[in-house]
Amino acid sequence: MTFKPKLSINQKIELPLESSVSLYLKREDLIHPIISGNKYRKLKYNIAFAEKNNHQTLLTFGGAYSNHIAATAEAGRIYGFKTIGVIRGEELEAKMNENPTLKYAQSCGMTFKFVSRDQFNYKSTDSFLEKLKQEFGNFFIIPEGGTNPLAIQGCEEILNSTDLDFDYICSSVGTGGTIAGLINCSKPSQQVLGFSALKGDFLKQDISKFATQTNWDLITDYHFGGYAKINAELVAFINQFKQQYAIALDPVYTGKMLFGIFDLIKKEFFKPNSKILAIHTGGLQGIEGMNKRLKQKQQQLIL
Repeated sequence: MTFKPKLSINQKIELPLESSVSLYLKREDLIHPIISGNKYRKLKYNIAFAEKNNHQTLLTFGGAYSNHIAATAEAGRIYGFKTIGVIRGEELEAKMNENPTLKYAQSCGMTFKFVSRDQFNYKSTDSFLEKLKQEFGNFFIIPEGGTNPLAIQGCEEILNSTDLDFDYICSSVGTGGTIAGLINCSKPSQQVLGFSALKGDFLKQDISKFATQTNWDLITDYHFGGYAKINAELVAFINQFKQQYAIALDPVYTGKMLFGIFDLIKKEFFKPNSKILAIHTGGLQGIEGMNKRLKQKQQQLIL
């Protein structure tokens, strides 16, 4: 990708707690309004590879409010690629105009292929991909969530020389690509903590495929019921965080991670006088879609 983001700043978060630890937030969310945070990092070398090998079309996969779908569509618009999004859920086709993420991706020129949830489970099989080739012709595949070896290479650039004195590096975890990159570029003396946005600890296997060090752990206590599941307590935390620090958090990833970090600080999980660096992975475009869902359920909205 030809545009180069500014060096991410580490913003200190003044803790309202009596604690000797200090917390900083790496503002990867400021890289770009849509291709922000880990989505820029994951797409960077995938786009470069596609350009180098003369691919004209990018095809990827995602759900209703996928940050990755929006980012891939925007990257395609900027860099002149046709983009195809294979979307989980046939029912979304009729409701596309009600979905801010899909409407935005379409405005960037993305073509959609809506499939059932059962079909989506077979998205990596040869037979499924062959049918897509018959329908759309040749394309370069970027996996759901963007995680592949090229994405790991990009995520290894998140940490830089200003981050060497942190004791803990914290990141939300979806597909495992971002935390794998952080593990690989961290110092062995640093502890990398992943806060799973999904229910269960199966992500450990996915992370281990790409991680080159063992200085990490996966925390699975703050998923709030599973992927994209939220409750009033989480929404209240995100709103309070925005009011206090003027920083928006997305409810699927960074909101859950920061909630977990604050809770662990209260529980004195971190070593005394340690420095914590949390990675803001962006994903703010999904807030509008989440608010639509909350409004329909007459629940509290996210600022």
